[in-house]
Amino acid sequence: MADANIFDRLKQDHDAHRQLFDKMADAEGDNERLAKLFEQFRVEVTAHAAAEEETLYATMLARPDLREDAQHSVSEHKEIDDYLEELQEQEFNSTAWRETFDKMKKRYLHHIEEEEEEMFPDAAAELTTEEEQKLAATFARRKPAELQRAEKAD
Repeated sequence: MADANIFDRLKQDHDAHRQLFDKMADAEGDNERLAKLFEQFRVEVTAHAAAEEETLYATMLARPDLREDAQHSVSEHKEIDDYLEELQEQEFNSTAWRETFDKMKKRYLHHIEEEEEEMFPDAAAELTTEEEQKLAATFARRKPAELQRAEKAD
């Protein structure tokens, strides 16, 4: 994907996150599998958000026409992160955990839909093809380090 742009790369991650939600729904009766899938989701989403903030959002924050969208998305990342922390403090797969998980899932799906349908097109209108490709390359370099960091933050 040498010519992939940042939006393609982020959407790939979003699609993988949606697939993890589907797998978690299928694993509902299997606590061990569900726990592994949830941990995979937590690590992946945490790394994705950090790398996204360091690349696309940082660029958007520097541009007055895009700043508000970036600030909104950063606040949504914080909200998702708060849910993930709350889930780690609750008894896994308890009633309270499931309720918190369902709230987090709803907020996260709203967030990525909003990014894909509103924020990405707005940003694409302001960025050059070269900038989009450079951001994708930077994201690809940053995400592995963020994955390692998220795995350690258990």
